[in-house]
Amino acid sequence: MTWTEEQIALRRTAREVAGRPWAELARLGFAGLTLPGGDGGFVELGIVLEEQGRKLAAAPFLSTVVLGGGALRGRPELVARIVAGETLVALAHDEGPRHRREVSARFDGGRVASDKTMVLDGNTAEWFVVSTVDGLALVPASAASVTPLSLIDGRDAARVRFDGAAAEPVAADLGALLDRGAAALAAEMLGAASEVFERTVEYLKTRRQFGVPIGSFQALKHRAAQLHIELELTRSVVWAALHALDDGAADAPMLCSAAKARATDTFIAAAAEAVQMHGGIGVTEELGIGRYLMRARVAAELLGDAAFHRRRLLR
Repeated sequence: MTWTEEQIALRRTAREVAGRPWAELARLGFAGLTLPGGDGGFVELGIVLEEQGRKLAAAPFLSTVVLGGGALRGRPELVARIVAGETLVALAHDEGPRHRREVSARFDGGRVASDKTMVLDGNTAEWFVVSTVDGLALVPASAASVTPLSLIDGRDAARVRFDGAAAEPVAADLGALLDRGAAALAAEMLGAASEVFERTVEYLKTRRQFGVPIGSFQALKHRAAQLHIELELTRSVVWAALHALDDGAADAPMLCSAAKARATDTFIAAAAEAVQMHGGIGVTEELGIGRYLMRARVAAELLGDAAFHRRRLLR
């Protein structure tokens, strides 16, 4: 893939600031990349998310920029606050233990009644975009009952209950939001998988057994080579999905599902192999390799696991 000079510079900056506070990332313009008035698209956002993934950062790009903010394009006053890093918005969608596109929540008479089970960044959001059978609705966090969740990978999330909360209708396509979210999450997973793979390869070059680097053992060479192939395949489909979103291509939904399915399998494989190839120290907190496996397991379930997206592709 050929990058423009601007995209190369963006990646350099994104790598330098990955993991820094949300307000600082917003000041750099990262919060507005795919929103009205922003300077960039999903390819540029994917570059930022890939670098965030390398650091296992948990800035609210997915929840506030792609999902929540993506639904509020017709609300310029809120979009402006998102771009400035002044407010957080979360999409409240999932109602069960696994992701589905269908919901049972109702939006009737200007009020929403629903229990949402897994709302990413729901414990810090000031606004919720709630999916219902009657369309999307915007609800202030002050009108909801929020129960924070503790996720093993360090992400913020919450269970959120809307018990007849007053709401405003939001004109947005839920399916398109979820597709964009899947592609954006796949970009983050690609970055994390690339980082943990590169750390593992470096370890194979330096860890010695029987007087030689363990990377010289044929079995480990083959496993590393297979992971490299999987990463390159994942990279291809992730960037194809992001380009399709920017181009408004008809096959964008299919590519977004393909990207999430492939990124899920690759990230889990890369993280699991990293832990195993590092041996006992692979599970130590000090080394941090095990954190990538924790993030892989959580990210795999967000917005649909690999099986969900493959079934969608088959249909």
